[in-house]
Amino acid sequence: MTGTRCTIIPGYLLTRIAQAEPELAPAMEFTLRDSADTRGRREIEATRWPGGHAPLQGGILPATLPGQAPPDTRREGRGSATAVPEAATPRRRVHDADGGTALPGRLVRAEGDPETGDPAVGEAYDGLGSTWELLARAYGRDSLDDRGLLLPATVHYGQSYANAFWDGRQMVFGDGDGLYFTGFTRSLDVIAHELSHGLVQYTAGLTYVGQSGALNESVCDVFGALVSQRVRGQDAQEADWLIGADLLTDRVQGRALRSMGEPGTAYDDPVLGRDPQPSHLDDFVDLPHDADNDNGGVHINSGIPNKAFHLFATGLGGRSWERAGQVWYDTLATRGRIPRDVGFAGFAAATLESARERYADQPEVADTLREAWAGVGLEVG
Repeated sequence: MTGTRCTIIPGYLLTRIAQAEPELAPAMEFTLRDSADTRGRREIEATRWPGGHAPLQGGILPATLPGQAPPDTRREGRGSATAVPEAATPRRRVHDADGGTALPGRLVRAEGDPETGDPAVGEAYDGLGSTWELLARAYGRDSLDDRGLLLPATVHYGQSYANAFWDGRQMVFGDGDGLYFTGFTRSLDVIAHELSHGLVQYTAGLTYVGQSGALNESVCDVFGALVSQRVRGQDAQEADWLIGADLLTDRVQGRALRSMGEPGTAYDDPVLGRDPQPSHLDDFVDLPHDADNDNGGVHINSGIPNKAFHLFATGLGGRSWERAGQVWYDTLATRGRIPRDVGFAGFAAATLESARERYADQPEVADTLREAWAGVGLEVG
């Protein structure tokens, strides 16, 4: 695999819109072409320095010199929710592309600056902060790399650009096509999902193809949901477990891009088609591992581990970002727990190892986790 930019809207949906709406075809085709033109950038960032790298002071480039090995930021063992000082804050910078595609664009709001009056700027700024807060306050992690990495973002990218992505160094948000998708900063769980691709980059570095790619997408859905639930003060039973509900216009016959609680039910639309996500391993969709087939169905088969996490979190009850989220975070961030190309079975076994290690005095956590994985067709433990 040469790599690909991971975007919240899969290419097959953009292709459907381009085919059904001639007036939107140029914008959809540009969105697809733009992703193809930058293929490899994000995967290169994820693989150049295994274990992540530290930023230059005030910048987003790695601090290591050519030929030097960067510091390994993956944890030896269990993280601590007290590792980040209470007074610590994120380092955010929001830029405006003004409808162009040059990154990062014009700086419009830095950390601590007042609101600009542009909703997209404020939504991006707040979403970056909410994601940083979850990592810092729940898991003791200081930004994506655990070393205070700068969190840059660009809004108003392109013309009618119907996507958002983390490109390996920063967040980028389009304003949507206005017919099917609204502005991509409007959805907190989408912001957190895409930023979580950076978390994956600096921890397990899951390869973006096949089952490991579906796990990459699923992990980001998990943390997207956790950020949203934490901001809303919802427990596992109260949450809707939808990803991207705020993106769809009234024209779309659907609730969201994905449903973690009921994969395969998020939308059923004449143009977008029917949500293809399975919720059980028996229904795994076997696709070629190429860009034309969603890199082996990474946005499709992620429904299986998504459902497993939903069963785990709701089975435990309470706040999903606490015990259930901690197990997923430990699995991702503990050195050597999972390889980059891990499959569903290996990931499931690793989560059970994480649960037993952290919650040795609470055996119900591991028991609930085993039941959750069994619920999607994976027997572990």
